[in-house]
Amino acid sequence: MPALARRLRRAVPKPTGRRLVAAGAVTALVGGLVAWAVWPETASYTTTAQALTVRAGPAGAEPVTLDTTLYLPRRASAARPVPAVLLAHGFGGTKNSVAQDAADLAELGYAVLAWTARGFGRSGGQIHLNSPDYEVRDAQQLLDWLAARPEVRLDAPGDPRVGVVGGSYGGALALLLAGHDRRVDAIVPMITWHDLARSFLPEATGRDPVDGVFKKGWAGLFFGGGGAGAAGASGLGALSGADGAGGPPAGVDGASGPPGGAGGPPTGAGPSGGLRPPATYDPACGRFAPEVCAAYQRIATTGRGDAAAVALLRRSSPSSVLDRVTAPALLVQGEADTLFPLSEADANARGIAANGTPVRLAWYTGGHDGGAGPQSDQDRLRFLMAQWLGHYLRGEGSRPATSFSYSRITGFDAVREDRVASAYSVVGYPGLGGTAGTTVTVGGPPQRVANPPDGNPAALSSLPSAGGLASLVNGVVTDVPGQHAVFVSPPIESTVDIIGSPQVAIKAAAPTGEAVLFVKLYDVAPGGEATLAGGLVAPVRLSGLPASFAQARAVTVTLPAVVRRVEAGHHLRLTVATADQGYATPVQPAVYTVGVVDGAVRLPTVAATPIASAAVLWRWALAGLAAVLAAGLVTALLVGRRRHRRTGAAVVSAYADTPLVVKGLRKAYDDGFVAVSDVSFTVGRGQVVGLLGPNGAGKTTTLRVLMGLTRPSGGEILVFGHQLTPGAPVLSRLGALVEGPGFLPHLSGLRNLELFWRSTGRPFTDARLDEALEIAGLGDAVHRKVRAYSHGMKQRLAIAQAMLGLPELLVLDEPTDGLDPPQIAQMRRVLKRYATGGRAVLVSSHLLAEVEQTCTHVVVVHRGEIVASGPVADVVGDSPTVHIDVSDVPAATAVLDRMGGVRSVARDGVRGLVVDIDGTPRTEVVAGLVRAGVGVDRVVPRRRLEDAFLALVGGDAKAGGEAS
Repeated sequence: MPALARRLRRAVPKPTGRRLVAAGAVTALVGGLVAWAVWPETASYTTTAQALTVRAGPAGAEPVTLDTTLYLPRRASAARPVPAVLLAHGFGGTKNSVAQDAADLAELGYAVLAWTARGFGRSGGQIHLNSPDYEVRDAQQLLDWLAARPEVRLDAPGDPRVGVVGGSYGGALALLLAGHDRRVDAIVPMITWHDLARSFLPEATGRDPVDGVFKKGWAGLFFGGGGAGAAGASGLGALSGADGAGGPPAGVDGASGPPGGAGGPPTGAGPSGGLRPPATYDPACGRFAPEVCAAYQRIATTGRGDAAAVALLRRSSPSSVLDRVTAPALLVQGEADTLFPLSEADANARGIAANGTPVRLAWYTGGHDGGAGPQSDQDRLRFLMAQWLGHYLRGEGSRPATSFSYSRITGFDAVREDRVASAYSVVGYPGLGGTAGTTVTVGGPPQRVANPPDGNPAALSSLPSAGGLASLVNGVVTDVPGQHAVFVSPPIESTVDIIGSPQVAIKAAAPTGEAVLFVKLYDVAPGGEATLAGGLVAPVRLSGLPASFAQARAVTVTLPAVVRRVEAGHHLRLTVATADQGYATPVQPAVYTVGVVDGAVRLPTVAATPIASAAVLWRWALAGLAAVLAAGLVTALLVGRRRHRRTGAAVVSAYADTPLVVKGLRKAYDDGFVAVSDVSFTVGRGQVVGLLGPNGAGKTTTLRVLMGLTRPSGGEILVFGHQLTPGAPVLSRLGALVEGPGFLPHLSGLRNLELFWRSTGRPFTDARLDEALEIAGLGDAVHRKVRAYSHGMKQRLAIAQAMLGLPELLVLDEPTDGLDPPQIAQMRRVLKRYATGGRAVLVSSHLLAEVEQTCTHVVVVHRGEIVASGPVADVVGDSPTVHIDVSDVPAATAVLDRMGGVRSVARDGVRGLVVDIDGTPRTEVVAGLVRAGVGVDRVVPRRRLEDAFLALVGGDAKAGGEAS
């Protein structure tokens, strides 16, 4: 079986009828699958490493030897030629960086030519940053070489049927080559640039890159990657951006041989193992061309762009050729990318679409900072790429949709130990302004901020290629005190999905007449945790500023495009800082005054539709089961219709993605006893919700109604938008343990689980038995008869039973009953991991300390009614006493003793202090410590959930189980 198929079979679950119903809604993806499923067999391929000599330069006369590998499907021949793919690597990488991608494409039936770009690895020449005279001309001659291969399909003599795929440096090459050579039939550029000058000299008010703010962190890493060259890691190299760094790589691909000759079209000279980096190596410039090196040195020395440098960078930018691109383009851009942000793909998409060329734009959760992203994102992108190439190179399937898609992290898969990304589709590309928007107002007076000398000290918003490290300690100390102004919104009333570039208007005054500022938008949780999405900042250079703020003029700042869900109850915090470690700032110290205009921050939104898991579709495509797929879709749709008719209940679309909604629930018995009078709450994806209450409060009655074990007297329960009734089909998406476990004692634990699952009538392969057992942690005991189990083991077996099939909503009544302390701690970790996979957990417990450590939210029931609900921190409430972990206990004690509003300070452990505050905000206490040079690692309220619970239920709280 091909390696790609094997990998995907291991990675994805078997499609169920429900998943296929979801897949049926994505007509574009299904249309591509039906065509793919009849692909001819591509079980293996051969590789040939070869040194090819090409001629480039302004006159096309300078020879250079390129290190290449051709991946050729075994079925390809002169009688059965196949389309080709030219596969380019990222900056700092080699052909080995994309070896896995090349193998995958070869297994799909393409002749793939991967090569090491000039100046890297074993290829000769110098780096010209994708110059049309050098790297682009090299690639054009590789097209000539492919056209001469008898196994490659031709559209005309000298014109191969070819697509170009590449990430970052290779992505720009794909765009530039398509603009310079009409023979290119399709391109898939990933995480790449539109205007290289604007990428390294950005300016968020729209000024020319000559006046931009130098991105010195990334520029230094980029320039440093042009040394002797390096072989990056293989696998998803097209998505991983800067693929490697370091010295010359060891030989691969075979025995040594001489480099290629010179003259004529590309010529071969044996295996590439004989290639060596050129003898000429400039310690100051590495393998960069002199003009590129000189431009970098000028910018890095002055911190400013100049016309000549900008012109050089723009000549190597897709922006110079987009009006000539006619090859259909699938553009992939990363949401976690401080090098080439989403705005670069936006500009490329708009430029190509203006020609009438088909273009599709897909955002994903990775990028130069985020890597290839979670497996779910990788599956989606592989599917889109193969569908795009399958149609435009093979002529298979209907024309792929030109819709826009994006994804966001929605949880953590406890089984794969990987993040989960959910994808969404929008008909037509909405641009960075979205299809709609909402405005949030941030408040605060104009503030004076200091520009430090030579930009030191400076805030650290992100580390190049290491992800957005926006909150190194907590929201208070992310930005350097005295060097930033803060403007904060009231709590957000309803959840907002920001999709695109927020905008805000600011004013500034400076005695020097010029200021460099960095505008950031933080999402601040109720507990104070601040998140700067992707570590992205908007650099601004303002000139002609007045010395008086009263005379300052408003400028509109466009912040970097993000995909960010801001939950209801969170705040937005707009920060305007004077220095950032990733950028060059004015050397001279100065004090600026900054403020916001009206405080209005516009947040772009889009109307999006969730799309099916591409991993599921991949599996069917690679299995070659088009007929089965079509039949499965029809059957699933018919089954769905029958179920719909049987239940007679319509789906409430507003709650279709919400695991549980309880509205006005009431349960009264014939004797007049009211167990539950009025209970309403919601359980969202990713939440662990604790249901608390004293004996007789109505907890178990609520759970019994939820499980369909008894009918309510009033109100309603919606599970993923479906009205819940006994026997409702939607119960298949729910797993539960209510009122204790029950098993056949003469059978083993494993046999009990198998019989339980088969009784549901669902395929056994859907049970995910191994994963459920791994989560429950029973080990070899699962093979023993249940009669020999302790109470704790039976409880764990019951939890495994509830988790069979990994249901999207898990309901557990006293899951820690009978477990010892280590098992309870393990259960705490299990529930947290389970919910972060995009699923949800509702747990009833009387162990309040465990609930406080495990749950994200709590619902407190008292006498059949809700008396409190919300995030645990909100229910616990504020406390005048806090625990603070500090770097220097004696110094912190001395600072706090002198601070007004602090009643007492007591040591707690090696690095902890218990501080009793009298009316002073905790943030001021922490800020005072930071100003004094004391590091603050953690701030925790001393009030416990137990205190809040007792205050809510008074004297009715009792130990023990639930009687209702």
